[in-house]
Amino acid sequence: MNSRADAHIKRFIDLYVPVTTCTLHCHYCYVYQQRLFMNKLPEFRYSPDVVQRALSVERLGGICLINMCGGGETLLPPQMTDYVRVILENGHYVTVVTNGTVSKRFEEIAAFPPELLSRLHFKFSYHYLELKQKNLFPLFFNNIRRMRDAGCSFTLELTPNDETIPYINELRDLAVCKLGAPCQVTIARSDVSPLRDKPILTELDHEEFYKVWGVFDSDMMKFKRSIFGVKRKEFCYAGLWSFVLDLGTGMMSQCYGTRRKWPIFDDPERPLPLLPVGYGCPMPHCYNGHAYLTLGNIPELDTITYAQIRNRRCVDGSEWLKPEVKAFFSGKLKDSNQQYPWWRKLWHQLRYRGKM
Repeated sequence: MNSRADAHIKRFIDLYVPVTTCTLHCHYCYVYQQRLFMNKLPEFRYSPDVVQRALSVERLGGICLINMCGGGETLLPPQMTDYVRVILENGHYVTVVTNGTVSKRFEEIAAFPPELLSRLHFKFSYHYLELKQKNLFPLFFNNIRRMRDAGCSFTLELTPNDETIPYINELRDLAVCKLGAPCQVTIARSDVSPLRDKPILTELDHEEFYKVWGVFDSDMMKFKRSIFGVKRKEFCYAGLWSFVLDLGTGMMSQCYGTRRKWPIFDDPERPLPLLPVGYGCPMPHCYNGHAYLTLGNIPELDTITYAQIRNRRCVDGSEWLKPEVKAFFSGKLKDSNQQYPWWRKLWHQLRYRGKM
């Protein structure tokens, strides 16, 4: 299917890849803390052909943004090349979250047709201390440039942690030297409790934390700061305009923390069971709101675009996001979907109160 330069995003799908092993052992990562990196690579129950049919444009209602992210390193399973390709062949836009170390997978993906690569975006995680300790900077930045030069878009994103603070200037300068701009910065959270609090993962007080990491002037951090700890009480279209999907089990859920799950790979011709969360979000705050909220799951919120979260303008005037991806990431879900009238929101609240 040919891509369209004027395509609008129909749905956002957070596609979990069931891999927990990893090539890096970052001290702040739960994979390392729980020794999950010792696990074997997963076996996938559903073939790329089944996944391709299950995620067709016709079934999803339009062209979607599909974010592929593993618990460990997303691209370690050799099958990932085929899964990425078939989803792109459906006409969707794809983001792959990766630590940038699995060179063989980038070599394979770089051989895709240019039309597919133009809709592919990589979120490269900048695990500075591990890359430095293992002397992986040449491999890491070569893989990023390989995908950039092949026609893909990319983002370099840092997980801030207290141990990295002494290296802020050098890691920032290295990113500017190699990629033309400083990295975007997220906000790490503590996942000790799945539903309570989710505080920032730092020993600093919040004002000092934001002052220290504010030197990156990151739109991502600025936006996440504005929503961190803010309980969402508006009507949310997650579950209808977006959903979470497990690539291993084929189970779909409305969003993080919701209880409803449905299998959607067993019968690729069956309509999707789409049901919005509405007013029933169980989470203390939308901790992946940098995607869910900037893309517009709560349409009345006036937010920056997802493109602003992911892009940087380089010293030479180029940008990390290529024009086609930048345009698609700049869209809002409300542009391709109908909002509920007030009475339907009220009916939904009464019908599903406490059942999400």
